[in-house]
Amino acid sequence: MSDDHETERPEYDPTDPAPPSREPPLRSTAPQGEYTIEQVGTGIAIAAVGLLATFGLALLLA
Repeated sequence: MSDDHETERPEYDPTDPAPPSREPPLRSTAPQGEYTIEQVGTGIAIAAVGLLATFGLALLLA
């Protein structure tokens, strides 16, 4: 069995947040890839809105 998968699939850069145009390499294992500052900011904003809605609504109705 040969291990020449490079010719079958495109190069894959796990630090690039844009998905490749085709399938990534056969296997990508943990640890999770790094996140960009924009992705972290979006996650924090979504968490803040969720917490505000959860606790703000409960305090407003109390």
